Amino acid sequence: MKAITTILSVLALTSFTLNAAEGDAPAKKKADPAKAFAKLDTNSDGSVSKEEWAASPQAKKDAAKADKMFAGKDKDKDGKLSKEEFTAAPKKKKAE
Repeated sequence: MKAITTILSVLALTSFTLNAAEGDAPAKKKADPAKAFAKLDTNSDGSVSKEEWAASPQAKKDAAKADKMFAGKDKDKDGKLSKEEFTAAPKKKKAE
């Protein structure tokens, strides 16, 4: 009986220790929008053109999704993203 109690105590303690260690894991860092903008603005003209956007690694993975995202961010429809357009948070969809 003592052996079973000891084993269960050790298992409980181990489980508690593992869960506590997982809670100490560092949170994923969010990308800095200003740095991302500067990286995409390869010609340093202060805006990200559709060509610069299409050259990004994310756009190369899914061109259709990238085109849709660019169109959604390009509020004034001038074919380029200003820093304000790029860093603006997307509008949340209304619940129907």
